[in-house]
Amino acid sequence: MQAMTGPLRSHLDPEFVLLLDDVRARLTTLFQAPPDHFTFALSGTGTTGMDAAAANLLEPGMMVLCVVNGYFGDRLAQVCALHGAFVERLEGEWGQAIDPAQVERVMSDGRFDVVAIVHGETSTGVINPVGEVAAIARQHDALLIVDAVTSLGAVPVDVAAWNADACYSCSQKGIGAPSGLAPITFSARLRHRRAGTPPFSLDVKKLEDFWVRRRYHHTISAPMIYALHAALTEAAEEGLEARWKRHADAHSALVAGLDAIGLCLLPALAHRLHSLNAVCVPDGVDASEVKDCMLTRHQIEIGAGLGPLAGKIWRIGLMGSGATIHNAEKVVTALAKSLGRTPLSR
Repeated sequence: MQAMTGPLRSHLDPEFVLLLDDVRARLTTLFQAPPDHFTFALSGTGTTGMDAAAANLLEPGMMVLCVVNGYFGDRLAQVCALHGAFVERLEGEWGQAIDPAQVERVMSDGRFDVVAIVHGETSTGVINPVGEVAAIARQHDALLIVDAVTSLGAVPVDVAAWNADACYSCSQKGIGAPSGLAPITFSARLRHRRAGTPPFSLDVKKLEDFWVRRRYHHTISAPMIYALHAALTEAAEEGLEARWKRHADAHSALVAGLDAIGLCLLPALAHRLHSLNAVCVPDGVDASEVKDCMLTRHQIEIGAGLGPLAGKIWRIGLMGSGATIHNAEKVVTALAKSLGRTPLSR
């Protein structure tokens, strides 16, 4: 917030474009992207990043295999179809990670040009095995789109190891800046082969001209860039390993506290996303009433379930600077009071 109060500068101001260079460098580190990737921040939210990835990678008639085991996997499939691709949905159970063996079976005939998958599924608190799926995509020479909206900055994201061609996120979750920017990275392979006609505002070649070659494309928000830069600086000072551990520790504290008041998480232990915790609503409890009580009485906002999980889970985010053991304990205490429960004796 303090960074956003800095003097407004033109989008091509000599000092401002140097800040853009530093943002690109810091995002490259956060994504663990190769140096030949074009890594930057789109004006827009994570959904804008999703749209940009599809618009620049897909062309009409391409065959896309999209993993759908949650609300945002479903959205990714819809967006790919809107850009003219033939989309085959690999459906998985909501609350469970996709089995890479399913991906291998479906791709065995070599008909897919692209694989699209959500890394951290915001609707279920599941982390999908992108590394294993990426290896399968490489074996079949398929391009790879990865949604890292709820994972970047909170758990390891390794674009280089995945050989991902497009990977996008958002500014407000694991990074901890306000919403309004979509960090994204595109591979050299994608930029060299890109066909089709993406919308002007999302065209990666035109955006690269702006971010790298200082050619006017659009008027980017200086305060948003200030905020993103401040958040990325904090992440660099903390260090990636320490940041991932902090999110893991906050998640563990939350799980222990929930267990003490008789609550459990939806995903299996091995597939839990540390930054987004899907808590099962006990039988006979009105999920909406508890959610409202948390907000009005305790000033803590938690998310509702989406799609088939509506009324069945609460979604608790521990992200960015909010991922602390203290915050996890506050949430558990508030939930216990809202449910009229006391910690179970050990």
